[in-house]
Amino acid sequence: MGPIFMALFLVVGWGAFAYSALRRWKLMMVGAPADRCDQPGKRLSSALRYAFGQLRMPRYPASGWAHILVFVGFLVLLLRSLMLWGRGFWEPFDLWILGTDNGLGQAYAFLKDFFAVLVIIGALIFLYLRAVKKLPRLTHSTEALIILLIILVMMVADILYDGAAIAQHTEGAVAFAAYEPAGSATAIVLDGMSDGTLGCLKHVGFWTHSALVLIFLNLLPYSKHFHVITAIPNVYLRSLDPPGKLPNLDDIEGMLEREETLGIKRINQFSWKSILDFYTCTECGRCSDQCPAHTTGKKLSPKHFTTDLRNFLYKHEKDLVAAKANGNGSDEGEVPEHDKDLVDGVIDPEVLWACTTCRACEEECPVFISYVDKIVDMRRYLVQERSEFPNELQAAFRGLETNANPWSFPAEDRTAWAEGLDVKTIAERPEAEVLFWVGCAPAFDERAKKVTRATAKLMQKAGIDFATLGTEEQCTGDVARRAGNEFLFQMLAQANVELLNGYGVDKKKIVTTCPHCLNTLANEYSDFGGNYEVIHHTTFLSELVKQGKLKPTKPLAKKVVYHDSCYLGRYNEVYDAPRDALRSIPGLSLVEPEATRDRGMCCGAGGAQMFKEEEEGDERVSNVRTQQLLDTGADVISSACPFCQRMLTDGLADKEKEEMPQLDLAEMLLESIDGEA
Repeated sequence: MGPIFMALFLVVGWGAFAYSALRRWKLMMVGAPADRCDQPGKRLSSALRYAFGQLRMPRYPASGWAHILVFVGFLVLLLRSLMLWGRGFWEPFDLWILGTDNGLGQAYAFLKDFFAVLVIIGALIFLYLRAVKKLPRLTHSTEALIILLIILVMMVADILYDGAAIAQHTEGAVAFAAYEPAGSATAIVLDGMSDGTLGCLKHVGFWTHSALVLIFLNLLPYSKHFHVITAIPNVYLRSLDPPGKLPNLDDIEGMLEREETLGIKRINQFSWKSILDFYTCTECGRCSDQCPAHTTGKKLSPKHFTTDLRNFLYKHEKDLVAAKANGNGSDEGEVPEHDKDLVDGVIDPEVLWACTTCRACEEECPVFISYVDKIVDMRRYLVQERSEFPNELQAAFRGLETNANPWSFPAEDRTAWAEGLDVKTIAERPEAEVLFWVGCAPAFDERAKKVTRATAKLMQKAGIDFATLGTEEQCTGDVARRAGNEFLFQMLAQANVELLNGYGVDKKKIVTTCPHCLNTLANEYSDFGGNYEVIHHTTFLSELVKQGKLKPTKPLAKKVVYHDSCYLGRYNEVYDAPRDALRSIPGLSLVEPEATRDRGMCCGAGGAQMFKEEEEGDERVSNVRTQQLLDTGADVISSACPFCQRMLTDGLADKEKEEMPQLDLAEMLLESIDGEA
């Protein structure tokens, strides 16, 4: 009966899984098209490093290493499950030449035992974190505990099967075998039992392990552990665009003519890859644990944002799949439940507007789920279809439309910062090697102007042939795009690209003091025909110091803490250059806050937050970040973004620390070179 039972067991188990997998596939395919088949070599490399190599897991050491133990153990034990299923038909079966009577088989037997024990250790760590420590970031459920118990029982059953089989088939006393440590050690414990008892234990271990593998497999598509199947393809299929590049709404005017939705209104307007993201969420809570909005008590939780959309998707699976089969059409009359607006119905608008687009969530996610693109897509719908957005943004939109800057300053004021510096415009000096893209805040904000002037002076001292656009410069549109006003962004982007290309800037180098300008010019203008080499001023100045064109000599006896701008750091991976330049200043000592580099906390200004009131919460993001910087005991806070500088200034005021200097690298470097303030 064994072979018949095993055959029936495998057919039923795999058949049930095939049915479930097909259901999930059909549901995923209700999503919009997405092209993720480009650059296979780069995709494979990414999957090997992050999916198989688990590079992001140890960022949370205890759970990370436990996960690595379980993951690698499952890979090793996959062959073991196949071997056991084969033995259900013919007991001596060994896969290929993995019998324990040869070297290769003994090597695998050792690995199998070794990793079975490690999987047990990993599962016990997970049980401790969930049942004893009860980490707040985790989603605590009975399902998770059941899955962990299944894993533990699978491993114990496998070891029990080996131990009973070894004891049953060994004549005389059982000896410890180094190539099968767990199995032989168990056999020693079982030695002396009757042949019938050992045979019973062997069958219990065999069928328990063999059955639980298939039971576990069939639970996956209906639980958060679906990521066991979807994580590797999700990493492979992730976007390979620069992190700071948002997807375009192509042909907006055509979309309006065809009455297509601008942004995401319904669940099936997300791409199939976004739905794969929903499937892959492990509910580990790392994203929300790092989210500045969530940690300061706002309604936004990236984890819950994803799971709420996934739950809605699952709830309306039948209707969505049927609608897809019918061409997504619906009868006249009442809008079906699965077709209703996600905003309000599933996602609170306050959740969307609390996001600072800092990408802390995306940097932390071990399976590369994206959040910012989804949130901005839903903002696009709110702004462009429903005209619903925070009132304060109206002034910024109006200023961008009429004066090409969010504060509505007249264009002639753009050059006021350069008074007395003899800075040329590119119209006056078209052969200039470098275009100094000033940006709106560095041109109009009184505090930011000092950074702009210091940067210009340093370039002059270094003999850099540079020019600006002068009054012709317009906002890059970053604020409009992140706020969801894609039409306004594209209008500004197209005008800027036409202007820049007209001056041949695609053959020059662009330097800017604003990370938001850097990101937009470098990563997003390529979609509009603008391909530019863009460098942040901290990187540019650091290079000038290394080249000896700038020589800081005056000691500055200051203890400085450097704040990483999200759009410079996580978006464009600029971490070392600002620190290298600061360390080049004699007498200056650099200290780091606890949250630093790619885990640095957002200042609270990104995602158009600079131009609106912060959502209600326990604390302001800027105040929390300011306190983190103050806790280092530094004498000076150094930032490299005009938005960050403004938010940290507000934070210092709230902490009654207005006397605390907040200086840009350019200002300190200039002071060290010739004593200017």
